[in-house]
Amino acid sequence: METAALISGLKQGDVKSLARCISLVENSRGAYEELLFSLKHHPEIPVAGITGPPGAGKSSLVNALTHSFVASGKKVAIIAVDPTSPFNYGSLLGDRLRMSELYLTPGVFIRSMASRGSLGGLAPKIHETIDLIKNAGYDLIIIETVGVGQSEVEIAGIADTTVVVMVPEAGDEVQTMKSGVMEIADIFVVNKADREGADAFGGHLKRLSAQKHSAQWMQPVLLTEAHRNVGAGALAEAISAHHKLNLSKEKQLDLMAEKTAHLVREALARRVQVQHIRERLNAQISAADFNLYRFTREMLADS
Repeated sequence: METAALISGLKQGDVKSLARCISLVENSRGAYEELLFSLKHHPEIPVAGITGPPGAGKSSLVNALTHSFVASGKKVAIIAVDPTSPFNYGSLLGDRLRMSELYLTPGVFIRSMASRGSLGGLAPKIHETIDLIKNAGYDLIIIETVGVGQSEVEIAGIADTTVVVMVPEAGDEVQTMKSGVMEIADIFVVNKADREGADAFGGHLKRLSAQKHSAQWMQPVLLTEAHRNVGAGALAEAISAHHKLNLSKEKQLDLMAEKTAHLVREALARRVQVQHIRERLNAQISAADFNLYRFTREMLADS
């Protein structure tokens, strides 16, 4: 399909065009840069990040949450970031397995992306994928991270609203997480709230959040039972309320700065070739005044 036709299909909300565009960008193939240059900026479309430790029930919660948004008439896109296959660098878990209830639901787009070794629990082309989806006319994007503990704080640099999902048994972990995942939450969720200790754990989180709240937003602590669709509506309302506050004007600037820095680093990494570095090192390393850090700055200046 020609690039112009792909762009046209994308902006008309054609699902196949969107999927094709994401594949081209994810693999840096074809005229993928032309696709990206054609995109409009859509800060009004919220991005919700669902993060938390493995086993917290994030996928089940995303299922229930999406049903709630769809019932209110919204088109929802889900990016499910999965562990990477060591054989083909693709996603180990597929959307049909994880989101089977939603796979044929009208108004829902699901994309599984491989983390490809990213320590932040996110896929390398996550920024570009979000922008492609926004240009395809979706009302909300939900990102479910891979589930790797404290390193998932990277989601805070992407999502307008970050939801941290935990389970009652995680009480002992809170103290060690306070400096990591706990710090990035806009909304706390205690999932599997039918288990013993859920109310006590939720109360503990409320006390912690009370110490950190701003004048504009008190981090809510919601109890859910995703497998029974309990509490998903309240979570959907909390996400919408957080976005409507538009705390974001400043946060949007921070997110865009983070995104730009990410793209600049990626572009520099493509330009700096190891063989070229080796050749320049070979020519300079024997000099009596050789300094690795000065050499590195010179490499950056020439890139």
